[in-house]
Parts: sequence; C-alpha cells; structure tokens
Amino acid sequence: MSANNKIIKLAQEIDILSQRMATGNLLLNSHAKEGKLYIFYGRLLYTTGNLHRVRRWQRAIGLHCPEWKPITSQLSDREKPWEYLLLYDGITRNKITLYQAKKVIRTVTLEVLFTLSLYADLTPQWEPSPYNKSELSLGLALCYRELEEVFSKITKMQKLWQKAGFDSLNPNLVPVMNKPIKPEALSGWGKYLQGDLTLWDIAYQLRKSVLAVTKTLLPLVKKGLLQLKAVPDLPISPLESSLTTANPRNNVDKTTSKKQSLIVCIDDSPVVAETLKKIVQPAGYRFISIQDPIRGFVKIAEHKPDLIFLDLEMPHANGYTVYQFLRKAPAFEKIPVIIFTSRNNLIDRSRAKLIGAADFLSKPPKPEEVLRMIQKHLPNT
Repeated sequence: MSANNKIIKLAQEIDILSQRMATGNLLLNSHAKEGKLYIFYGRLLYTTGNLHRVRRWQRAIGLHCPEWKPITSQLSDREKPWEYLLLYDGITRNKITLYQAKKVIRTVTLEVLFTLSLYADLTPQWEPSPYNKSELSLGLALCYRELEEVFSKITKMQKLWQKAGFDSLNPNLVPVMNKPIKPEALSGWGKYLQGDLTLWDIAYQLRKSVLAVTKTLLPLVKKGLLQLKAVPDLPISPLESSLTTANPRNNVDKTTSKKQSLIVCIDDSPVVAETLKKIVQPAGYRFISIQDPIRGFVKIAEHKPDLIFLDLEMPHANGYTVYQFLRKAPAFEKIPVIIFTSRNNLIDRSRAKLIGAADFLSKPPKPEEVLRMIQKHLPNT
C-alpha cells in the first residue's frame, strides 16, 4: 500500500472513531517505530511518536508559542501525554492561547504521521481506554474537521517527497560532515551540519520546508561529503515549565479546581440536553437539565448555576418570557443566559441582543462552539 493510501485509510478510521465519539488510543506500529493518537470522545487530544518526542515538542513550541517556557522535568506520561497536560496548563494560566495550543497539536501530528507513513508496514490498532474526565477538555482537542487539513498537508508532502526520490529517507536523521568542507562550498550551512540537528530541526531553524532542506543537502550526501546518522532524542529534564509536580493527577486541583462551575440547560428536548451534557461534563463542568422551566425554577435557584442555556421554543413556555422572569428574580439576575435555538435568523438574534441575553447559540450544538462560549462568559473556569 502506498504512503498516500495509508494516510487516507487512517483518516477514514479516525473519521469513524469521531462519529462514534470513541475514547481510547489509536496505536500505530511501523518498522519498529511507534505512534499513538489519544482520542477523547472522538476528538484528538495529542499524537506521540517514540522517536524524537522531545525534539518534536520543542520545535512545535518554538514555532507557535516561542515566549512560553513550560516545565516538564520528571513528568509522567504513563496514562496521558505530558505534552497535552502542559498545553492545558499553559491555557489555564493564560500563558498561551487555545489557538496556539491547537497549532502545536496539529504540527506534532503532521510530523509523526508523515514519518510513520514512510514505512510500508504501518498498521493501526484501536485500544479503548477511558480517561479521567476531570483532567481532560474537549475544548483543547481537535475535531475531525480540524484534522482534515493535517491529512491534506501530509498527502501533499508525501507526493512531493516521493517525486523527489526520498521514499526511504527519514527526516529524523542528522546530516553530518564526513570530512572538512570549505566554507564557501557550504554557503552558510556549516553550523547546521555539526551532528546535532535533524533534517526537521534544520527546517525549523531556517523556517523552510523539510523537503527544501533535504533537496539542498542530499547532493552533498551523494558526493560523500555528508552522511545521515541516527541520533537519540533530547533529554526531557532541561525543559522549563510552570508545572510543579511529577504526577499529573496531583495537578487536578490546580488545573481543574476552577472548572467546577454549574451549567444549566433549560430545554424540553432530552436529546439536546444529553448532547450538551456530553460536551460540558468531560470538560470538567457540572451539568443539570431542566425540561419544564416553570416547575424547574426552584431546582435552578437551589443549585445556583453559573451559566444557563435557554431554549426559545418549548411547548409549555416561551423562551423570552422565561428569560424575563430570570432577569427579574434576584437569584438569577446576574447569571449569563445564552439563548439556545434552532431558529438561527436575524430577527431572533436581534431580539436576543435587545433583551440583554449574553449570547446566541444555534442547534444542534457543536462542541467547539459550546466550549468557546462557556470560556467566553466564564473566563475564570
């Protein structure tokens, strides 16, 4: 099977896992190299490879959030990737943005999958493995639509790599001089050929594609001036960070203690409520569903929610009337209310804005939109 077909097949398998909202690990074995995609409710948390894991992390961080200095010394990655936990910690401490963290995950995923796809014996294996929900967030995970861009880039890279005749060439190899070469023959490349930088590393430092770097250096390899060697990964201990403990479970109080906010959904549809529950609970929020707002006001007041999703169209109550009641009641007047409806039109949006609703969300709810809206109106969670 060609490299392109392997990636297409892998993309199809991840699409199926996404539709199933599966949770576990997709193991990739290829030519004694291993990769792992951590899947949570059908979304990608992070991708790891057993080759140059720290080098890859450093490149991605340097590319997308160079000002951030995470601490990873003595971190354990036995259950969950320490990279994900660091990204999550960076977001909760406002050191990096969600956008930056997702760029890191996409870059790492591209490198791991591109490298593994170069081997003919790439085989995926699904391993169901439920995670501790309180330590994970769907907001930081990539949905399949976000991953499609990564697969598209990998496919294009593969075609160019094969066209250049690099089928058996691994970009994790290090180019090093066989013998002294005149500086003028290297055209400024000398400092990158000291035996400590892989092709990926050189591409990162020059801000060029790994294909362009390889095309430049391969003629020197063919002439016997350079050779490509395998090198070990960088040690994890020198990296700096904001985490203070070796056990990720000990970080739960620090990274998720703020995420105990209560979210209430006032909607007559149990399907909609269950969908919303599957989005917010894994992200660390408490959740209550109220199908009859008239009877449910006492329950809402008793639990003191931090955010309310309110349906406009219910058989026994008008959403706008319910909203006006919430605003007049002292127990609810300061709680952000997000209008939640399938009628996504200008009139309803304008009306929701006029009455003072915090926001407007269309049905069916999409995880990334729901979590982004929650983080917008509950910034301290």
